[in-house]
Amino acid sequence: MSNRDMNNPAMEEEDEGDVFLGESDVLHEIDVDGEDLPDAYDEDDNDNDNDDEVFDENDDSVHTFTGHKGELYALACSPLDPTLVATGGGDDKAFLWKIGNGDWAAELPAHKDSVSSLAFSYDGQLLASGALDGVVQIFDASSGTLKCVLDGPGSGIEWVKWHPRGHIVLAGSEDCSMWMWNADKEAYLNMFSGHNQSVTCGDFTPDGKLICTGSDDASLIVWNPKTCESIHVVKGHPFHTEGLICLDINSNSSLAISGSKDGSVHIVNIVTGKVVSSLSSHTESVECVKFSPSSATIPMAATGGMDKKLVIWDLQHSTPRFICEHAEGVTCVSWIGTSKYLATGCADGTVSVWDSLLGNCVHTFHGHQDAVQSISVSANTEFIVSVSVDHTARVYDTSEFQNKME
Repeated sequence: MSNRDMNNPAMEEEDEGDVFLGESDVLHEIDVDGEDLPDAYDEDDNDNDNDDEVFDENDDSVHTFTGHKGELYALACSPLDPTLVATGGGDDKAFLWKIGNGDWAAELPAHKDSVSSLAFSYDGQLLASGALDGVVQIFDASSGTLKCVLDGPGSGIEWVKWHPRGHIVLAGSEDCSMWMWNADKEAYLNMFSGHNQSVTCGDFTPDGKLICTGSDDASLIVWNPKTCESIHVVKGHPFHTEGLICLDINSNSSLAISGSKDGSVHIVNIVTGKVVSSLSSHTESVECVKFSPSSATIPMAATGGMDKKLVIWDLQHSTPRFICEHAEGVTCVSWIGTSKYLATGCADGTVSVWDSLLGNCVHTFHGHQDAVQSISVSANTEFIVSVSVDHTARVYDTSEFQNKME
């Protein structure tokens, strides 16, 4: 900014004694209408206006990553390094970068289509990227070096997940299948077939013994990862009537919660395959579901939907504890460590922090110019990271709540 101002002829010295041109240096004089002359600060004002289009004047972020040239869809925070973040999106690229270190970023070898999902392995050593080109790539998380390319699915990758205690990676595809590989050996292990539409969500159970998947065919399947056998298929009344968008599994691997395009939320007993609870509150598609941490004194779940609601559920009574209104649809939700606080990402570009025991909004962070697509919390819970349609990733500091997050 200072160099530009120094070179700007409109920025004149106030001391009229400093004269660099004499009358003899004037070659020709012309008359100019004063109305045609720009104000001395117009250039700066215009620059500020342009800056406002990119950076909200109420930007609360402490770090902004602008390496992408398209919408961002995928985000993951390292479970090992509290500053290490991976982002991916519509420019077919994924980046590794560090919070607070704007000089360090690693552009990972590009996919041939949008990067739809990113996940760090349980030990933080490896990063998996899944894309709509149907390929999963595995990287060394510390250097960004490509270790291997895992293929097989006949269509785009919807999501990637790691085994909770090993370098086994799982991916759901638009071609109705799910694939599993050993990343250390670069080896295909199993292909799971049972859904008849895109496998939109899924994960290993936290004990690593089973897999749960949800699909656009409105079913949830519980799988044996060793035999590829479907142990339970949950479909039809009283389950969802439209495709599943999201699911989560509780910490003791006994329950799965799912959200659907039809606005319903259901909880399934993974052991029996039975629907044990149907949670009715949302009136539009449910975009995100999360069980509360195992440390919670009251078993709860949080769900967010395009009806502009975050609902915090009392699972003991299958009733809403709180309905938290947003300005636009709630696209993503994450509990902040083992605390009572959770964060939501909203279609209006904001990220909000909520107290699950009181139901109030503790703080709303501004900065994004378009919808937030995903949020993640750093390993030390000091930062909330969000990615957006506006091509940026932003980092928000939670230090003002740290004394409460025990």
